[in-house]
Amino acid sequence: MEVSPTLISTITDAVLEDVRTWQNRPLDAVYPILYFDCLFVKSRQEGVVKNKAVYVALGVNLQGEKELLGLWISETEGAKCWLSIFTELQQRGVRDCLVACVDGLGGLPEALETVFPHTQVQLCIVHKVRQSLQYVVWKERRAVARDLRAIYGAATLSEAESALETFAAMWDATYPTISATWRRHWSRLTIFFDYPPEIRKAIYTTNAIESVNVSLRKVLKNRGAFPTDESILKVLYLGMQRIAKKWTMPIPHWKRALTQFAILLGDRVPTI
Repeated sequence: MEVSPTLISTITDAVLEDVRTWQNRPLDAVYPILYFDCLFVKSRQEGVVKNKAVYVALGVNLQGEKELLGLWISETEGAKCWLSIFTELQQRGVRDCLVACVDGLGGLPEALETVFPHTQVQLCIVHKVRQSLQYVVWKERRAVARDLRAIYGAATLSEAESALETFAAMWDATYPTISATWRRHWSRLTIFFDYPPEIRKAIYTTNAIESVNVSLRKVLKNRGAFPTDESILKVLYLGMQRIAKKWTMPIPHWKRALTQFAILLGDRVPTI
């Protein structure tokens, strides 16, 4: 059967309406964990192909289930756009987040704390390690990575501080910028030490949202440049619906983790 252009247009419009409804739906009041990240998509504007930033927000709700909160498109990634996204999430009903996991974009933690002042912002350890290894010659990367692992793999904050001092004594003569940047961001890199192991595994890295972005990039693969922002959103929305069908179980040990949140943060954690 031949598919008419009118039918294609009708289907496309229906998907776009679904996207708008989904993007504006009310959200939960409290998310124990939120992850924020960005991916880039090729877009053709007036014959010129350029990369556009697609902002992604992923939440873990009180049941321990992952939920994509929204997708936003902008010309570039920046703290100002993140601030508008955080404000929108608040307007859609989010009043608190216990811990937010983000990469190292400058200004992002401050933007988030402007809207959610009680939220602890954990910088992604994996991003920090990758950034640190950029300074290191290839033959020494394994050794430097091992000594960095001793920092974030420590059992306690005091042990992590000692490991950082050991790292500095070992490597500052060759790579002084590494320990300096860890010290500069230390308070945001070590939030996860406030929590027991059940929670640490969920918050010390943005891997949860990065895995979503990997799946979305597979959806985008071989599609070339998109003609409009709406076409980008439609494709990513449909891809996200397929990805979300795999989220059938809460994150591991979630009940114990939520109990620990409640013990540590009291009435900020609603009973369910």
